[in-house]
Amino acid sequence: MSAALPQANLLADETSPYLLQHADNPVHWRAWGPEALAEARRYDKPILLSVGYAACHWCHVMAHESFEDPEIAGVMNELFVNIKVDREERPDIDAIYQAALQMLGEHGGWPLTMFLTPGGEPFFGGTYFPPTARYGRPGFPTILREVHRVFHAEPEKITHNRKALAQALQAMNKIEGEPLSLSLPLLDEIAERLGTHIDRDNGGIGGAPKFPQVSLFDFFWRTALRTGNATLRDGVLLTLDQMALGGIRDHLGGGFARYTVDARWLVPHFEKMLYDNAQLLRLYAHAWAETESPLYRRICREIVAWTRREMMAPDGGFASSLDADSEGEEGRFYVWTAEEIRRVLGEEDFLLFARVFDVTSGGNWEGKTILNRLSCDQLPSTEEEARLDAMRATLHAVREGRIRPGRDDKVLADWNGLMIAALADAGRMMDEPDWIALAEETFAFIVEAMTRDGRLLHSYRQGQARHAATLDDHAFMIEAAVTLYEATADSAYLDWATHWADVLDTHYRDGDGGAYFFTADDAEALIVRTKSCSDASTPSGNGMLAGTLARLHLLTGDSLYRERAEEIAATFAPLVHRNVFPLTALFCSWETIERPAQVTVIGDPDDPDTEKLLAAAHRAAPPSRALQAISPGTALPETHPAADKVEKSGVYICIGPSCSLPVSKEEAIRLDFAQRWKTTNPGRG
Repeated sequence: MSAALPQANLLADETSPYLLQHADNPVHWRAWGPEALAEARRYDKPILLSVGYAACHWCHVMAHESFEDPEIAGVMNELFVNIKVDREERPDIDAIYQAALQMLGEHGGWPLTMFLTPGGEPFFGGTYFPPTARYGRPGFPTILREVHRVFHAEPEKITHNRKALAQALQAMNKIEGEPLSLSLPLLDEIAERLGTHIDRDNGGIGGAPKFPQVSLFDFFWRTALRTGNATLRDGVLLTLDQMALGGIRDHLGGGFARYTVDARWLVPHFEKMLYDNAQLLRLYAHAWAETESPLYRRICREIVAWTRREMMAPDGGFASSLDADSEGEEGRFYVWTAEEIRRVLGEEDFLLFARVFDVTSGGNWEGKTILNRLSCDQLPSTEEEARLDAMRATLHAVREGRIRPGRDDKVLADWNGLMIAALADAGRMMDEPDWIALAEETFAFIVEAMTRDGRLLHSYRQGQARHAATLDDHAFMIEAAVTLYEATADSAYLDWATHWADVLDTHYRDGDGGAYFFTADDAEALIVRTKSCSDASTPSGNGMLAGTLARLHLLTGDSLYRERAEEIAATFAPLVHRNVFPLTALFCSWETIERPAQVTVIGDPDDPDTEKLLAAAHRAAPPSRALQAISPGTALPETHPAADKVEKSGVYICIGPSCSLPVSKEEAIRLDFAQRWKTTNPGRG
């Protein structure tokens, strides 16, 4: 039997809300770090690594069933060094061991339960394990004892698994396959092929469970705008419509849940994540700019209102997530009984509300009602909609008196970058200056509180900024800076974008294989340094960065940024031969590289007519754009196709090397874009 470990749970001094949720467990948890790994080596014990996040429902389930059980905790403490990781705080660790689990033939997810050697090398794992045998899985204590037995009695099995996984993890960074050059015709073909997977009844992709998959639908939208592909356009709009009607949308408080367990968008997994709502805000805003749908504008306003009301962190920045559970039950905060609604609204209003929002005596989920409008065939009149808005406000006020779900109020640089960019972009398109101001305030907080010696940090909470920034932190904050520059014409944002791009080149770039590693060369050394272009719940850092660097090239004239963008695309293009689904952020970026729209608004910034033209240009320009507002006579980069046109006021729309005459009327801007963007497309229409 191995020597006994020191008896203590060491999570009390952590800042992560997820880790603090486990600080009172009888499990002797350690946070990830060299001390915990050294302890495993000292006592010759395998490591039990448990990865989750604060809003994760099944993480709570496993915690209640196993980690709070003294007997199971006793087995864990006796046989393992137990390390708890917040996957949002340490995405670098999560990425490695999620990949290892999938290499073992298991589906990834959270909670992630991995067994490691004292050196941190994985050899076995899974996700949720029940406390006793069920769901076709053995009970957790049985797993613990067997893993411990094999580790000590049959070390050759551990060595075999460890070596095989180590080799596979190292091989992840080798992008092999036939060389391939991306092109718009190729991407159009890919979009058409992927578009066949759209659920033509309910929107989204495939059946249950159903996720928003914003990067994919952004790719469809951009392709549809450029090629006129009506099938893709309709698929995106159907998806946005059905999500807006479904239970995945919070019809009282605004915002969207992470996904639904059904194919109709009815039954959400009730947690709300900042990153989902940031991406959806931007996509709905771009769809509104094209369609002027009042529903899409309402959705955008609701997301921003929810963000202001519920996601502002105490010191600044946006919090990460809201839990799915309250009072120990999933969704309790959000669902209603018919009688509760009748009591609040009164009989007459209840009848209208029930008809529109699917309220029945039996409910639509476990005897309760998830508010939705999926089954409302008869559209309410304008007068009825006004009444319904008042009813929604009344019910929301009552709901605010309930015990709220937990909130993870740590501020993450990458997710904040997504929301900053979305607020700036949507605020400019929808003429909402308060949204841009909120984006600027948040950007200032990240710069002031989460930057040390010119370097970004990943996470902030309770006055402490911690953990080296990842590629995603830089990629999303560079995108935020560029988008704020376009929205405000403040060159300080461009300075931050170029500074962070230089940091990436110095500390993250793979000089041998191209593109960027997820972690810096001076960050904590893990068993492998990953490099990927695969989208997950957020866009791939490399994938988004390629397009942002292309925009930086257009805005600054520095050709190095275009070279780096093309290098990213060339590095990961061979992956198209394997699986195109997770590459759509890169595909969106390629459109910006190959066929950007360069928009220059020249005019007196204090002239109301200039402001009107600027707003119209933001609404009409496609997402693959680089937009600048300058005063007459201000120099543009020498390589800019409008560099010789800066003396005359108006809007210049340049596709490739060709520019329009100066456009001086708002209505003409959209018409000019509609003609130039599609007629200059080299791909298939």
